[in-house]
Formats: sequence, C-alpha cells, structure tokens
Amino acid sequence: MVQALIKLDENTNRVLNIVKAKYGLKDKGEAIQAVVKEYIEMENEPELRPEFIEKIKQIEKQKSIRVKDFASRYGLK
Repeated sequence: MVQALIKLDENTNRVLNIVKAKYGLKDKGEAIQAVVKEYIEMENEPELRPEFIEKIKQIEKQKSIRVKDFASRYGLK
C-alpha cells in the first residue's frame, strides 16, 4: 500500500469527513478510496451502463443516410 501526505482545503476536508461518517469508514484514506471507486464506476465502461445501452438501441432504430464520398461531403479533404 502506498502512503501519501496530502494537503486538503477546508471544503474537501469536510466532504471527506461526511463520506467517512456516512459509510462508517475508519479514516480519511478509506474515504478517499470510496470516492475514487465511485468515480471509476461512474466513468469507466460506459458500454455496460443501462442508459448507454438504451441510447444505442434508440440510435440503431433511426434511419441511416447513405453517402458516396463522406470526406468530400463534409469538407474533410
């Protein structure tokens, strides 16, 4: 395990204390781990999130447009 000495502003310190109390954690290190874990779950692997799957299903139902030369049509050349 890595140990780090960090400086926190007052607001961040309060938030970590709230997370620590809400989840019954032992120290601020565990609170930081909980916050990071939540962030990873929120941002990581969007293809597995139900909202993302539903959005893709809606897009698949839309009618597609055939384009002969995509680059020239959209000024990419």
